[in-house]
Amino acid sequence: MLAFSSAMHAAAIAKGKVYLVGAGPGDPGLLTLEAAKLLKTADVVFHDDLVSHEILDLIPDHVYLESVGKRCGHARVSQKQIHALMINAANEGWKVVRLKSGDPLIFGRAGEEMESLRQAGIEYVVVPGVTAAFAAAAQAGIPLTDRRLASKLVFLSNHQCEGKNLFDWKGALSADTTALIYMPGPDYATLAARLCEEGVPLDTPCLLISHATNPRQQIYFTRVAELAESPRFTAPAVLIVGAVAGYFANIRTGNESRTVDLLLNLVSNEAEAHGH
Repeated sequence: MLAFSSAMHAAAIAKGKVYLVGAGPGDPGLLTLEAAKLLKTADVVFHDDLVSHEILDLIPDHVYLESVGKRCGHARVSQKQIHALMINAANEGWKVVRLKSGDPLIFGRAGEEMESLRQAGIEYVVVPGVTAAFAAAAQAGIPLTDRRLASKLVFLSNHQCEGKNLFDWKGALSADTTALIYMPGPDYATLAARLCEEGVPLDTPCLLISHATNPRQQIYFTRVAELAESPRFTAPAVLIVGAVAGYFANIRTGNESRTVDLLLNLVSNEAEAHGH
């Protein structure tokens, strides 16, 4: 399946190693030094579709490069095939980089891939990256925690494996929680209804961020009540839900102190409603 060069094959003298590398949100300046070094010294790179072109441009021409990602639920390569590609390449003695958008350990299927490598006796290393939600918050100029507003940070996914129901969010959301919802999908109405079912007030601030740190970056402020009418951003997108998202609405107009007062009232009212 892979057209690796004979020179690479001849150089293979021992079992190789697989590096599960986080590419970050897309800006090459946010790539870790270790990740940048690995991209330049790898024999093979298997990358997700959401890895930015700016990151892929850093990979030398002599490195074998193959996209193994999927978009909108359509996979050109199955997860089991990805496992086989990594294992076969490592067994040839090659230095293999499995390049993932953001951080490989957050909704990146790293668990499945690490398990397959362990079972095959392949050594692997995980190289962290800047995850999408952290980059999104930084670009929006908001904190994700605030000792006055948010003491909890919850990572959630609005996407699940085909044929399986979404995970239960029961008990995950409270007045002092910032929810980072990855893969929010285009059905904002259903997502808003799900948030309301979990007790999130309709006036809770929300931020939609798409392509954070990328030239195509988009940021949109809304509230749970109006989430269904928000523009449909393309992937990768993150939805930040919670009081801290309210910073974005007024800070740019110089109303930061008033914003904090309003958000404190929101958190206080929600806590009272939950009996805390």
